[in-house]
Amino acid sequence: MKQTGWYDRSTNGIVVMVNPYSQKEQIQQVVYRILDANLDRAREGLRILEEWCRFGLNNAPLANECKQLRQDIATWHSADLRAARDTQGDTGTELSHPNEEQRSGIKALLLANFCRVQEALRVLEEYSKLYNPDMGKACKQMRYRVYTLETNLMGYERHQLLLRSHLYLVTSPAENLLATVESALKGGLSLVQYRDKNADDSQRLENAKQLRELCHRYGALFIINDRVDLALAVDADGVHLGQQDMPIATARQLLGPQRLIGCSTTNSDEMQRAITEGADYIGVGPVYETPTKEGKAAAGLEYVTYASQNSSVPWFAIGGIDTSNINDVIDAGASRVAVVRSLMQAEQPTLVTQYLISQLHRIQPENNHSHV
Repeated sequence: MKQTGWYDRSTNGIVVMVNPYSQKEQIQQVVYRILDANLDRAREGLRILEEWCRFGLNNAPLANECKQLRQDIATWHSADLRAARDTQGDTGTELSHPNEEQRSGIKALLLANFCRVQEALRVLEEYSKLYNPDMGKACKQMRYRVYTLETNLMGYERHQLLLRSHLYLVTSPAENLLATVESALKGGLSLVQYRDKNADDSQRLENAKQLRELCHRYGALFIINDRVDLALAVDADGVHLGQQDMPIATARQLLGPQRLIGCSTTNSDEMQRAITEGADYIGVGPVYETPTKEGKAAAGLEYVTYASQNSSVPWFAIGGIDTSNINDVIDAGASRVAVVRSLMQAEQPTLVTQYLISQLHRIQPENNHSHV
């Protein structure tokens, strides 16, 4: 049997510790074990990602990239590296961390495995310099491919959830902020924007952290109003910008390609400009006059109809929409709406959420052909 370290040899009743390898050979065996373990780790992580791309997203290109990366990594998993494996003697098999015992949701699971693959490839890149420099170069390039895969997969996840979201809650300051949002999430809400113009930054940061955790626990998207810095600080899914806020192109440079950017529009010119500049979705309104947009004239149902016929990105009618008028907005062409007071001030946010979503899901196919 192959020896991988020190062993006992008895001579005339005296036990002598013998090492079968020279110092150079010992180091080589350690390097081989490190390479073997991280090749396994990278392939296992990619397989977990591949299964979600295949079965969770039904996305063949993303699944194929995961598979191709696995196979490319496997070409370096040679017999001599496998032969150095010593599972019984590996002290790391007993190590664990509480964060590894559970995942808060699919996003956390995916991110954990992206980190696993990226870390493994970095280890392979460095230690393979002692084994085969060509392997190091290959692992470096594969690590960059995994970064791109992460951007594409996480961006695709967010866009898919955006497309499935028909009700959008924009929060207003409230003592029961978290409880109200959670009640709406229990009713099926999948898109939340944190909006508070008056709180100081420390309070905004704390609220945003708690809301992000809450939304992700329920599998919902979490958007920050206006503040790109706050969105980055709490790892939000994106930002929503007004006409007087940072340009979309600048926000995109800061946020990267995988986060969502929404933009408020009040007329056709603003709508077309937002789409051209790269908004992932737009707000259309205010449909009715609302204290949320004090002093701003209502855009009316005509703008809703225009958006239904001309918007090439998902859009949400917003402004004074509630249970009493949502069907008028739907009749004008909306398949998605954003609300503030009708949920934030509701006595039973869960029931109101369920009602609004049920109305939006009753849209006839002929009225929905242009709703991206």
